Amino acid sequence: MTIHLSSDDCLLAIESTCDETAAAVITRSGCVLGECVATQETLHEQFAGVVPEIAARAHLERILPVIDTAIVQSRIAMDRLVAVAVATHPGLPGSLLVGLSAAKALALAWSKPLVGINHVQAHVYACGMGHGSSIYPCIGFVVSGGHTSLYHCHSATDWAYLGGTIDDAAGEAFDKVAVMLGLPFPGGPQLSALASSGNPRAIQFPRPLLDDHTRLDFSFSGLKTAVRYHIAGTGQKDWSLIELSDQDKMDIAACFQQSVIDCLVGKAVLAVKKTGLKRICLGGGVAANRRLREQLQAACDSKGIELLIAAPELCTDNAVMGALAWEKIERGEYDSLELDAQPGLLRPALGAKRR
Repeated sequence: MTIHLSSDDCLLAIESTCDETAAAVITRSGCVLGECVATQETLHEQFAGVVPEIAARAHLERILPVIDTAIVQSRIAMDRLVAVAVATHPGLPGSLLVGLSAAKALALAWSKPLVGINHVQAHVYACGMGHGSSIYPCIGFVVSGGHTSLYHCHSATDWAYLGGTIDDAAGEAFDKVAVMLGLPFPGGPQLSALASSGNPRAIQFPRPLLDDHTRLDFSFSGLKTAVRYHIAGTGQKDWSLIELSDQDKMDIAACFQQSVIDCLVGKAVLAVKKTGLKRICLGGGVAANRRLREQLQAACDSKGIELLIAAPELCTDNAVMGALAWEKIERGEYDSLELDAQPGLLRPALGAKRR
């Protein structure tokens, strides 16, 4: 069934998969009428990472004010609201349930359909917002604190898993190395800023799995360990007592970042070679990294590959990318109030069959 929509029709999208509480009102034409994002950085700073229980409690406090702000900004009449969309997977279980519960309550109170969306698919969909034409089929490449994965995207919601990290995600590795360098949370952006003043050739860190052309997988745990041993000394685990000069920190940051980027760029290009597709769509928090954007663009230009990257403000978790729900709404694919959160979808267990 195909639903006929007006360009002025609106949806409310809700995002609470990790530590950002977000809501947005988006028209079918892609115009953002209202949006609000509440961050939790100060809550998790002392732990140098996201604490799931703290994140869920913060979502509980912020979800309704965030939604109210987006609705008030939009100034829409309720008859223009077509549906309530919410990210239901993947993500932190408690965080997902807060957003889903709010979406269900509003859908019931307003007598509006409910639409569950995939957070990872939404990151890739964000690459096409404002593009003017369909971005599919493509290689979907999501690089963030929780995900480093490649997909063959036949359409916005029909995906096949190609490969991904077998341990740490790229953003997770950035954050952990940032802790070693004594950088404040969130560490990834801080490390990238520090790296801009360092020499990316000063230290030869490993590029795990880069030379394995049979797999589209990533591994950053060993690279993280190599950084630790470089700081503390081979075989030594306690890096916290080592005092590094500012130049040492800048060079370590630059060389670590370059190793990660080389792996990301190399596997993305290999995915194009293996699938025959000629378009890569890059999304996720790490996609905001300027050096990654530049080097992947250069690699794609040299090989005649089209590269689409989400706008920097749409790379980190937000509700605007919930516009993905329009793809399901147009097909009349709504969800019942029995919809549940599914924290681990789109990252198959090791050894799972790949298409």
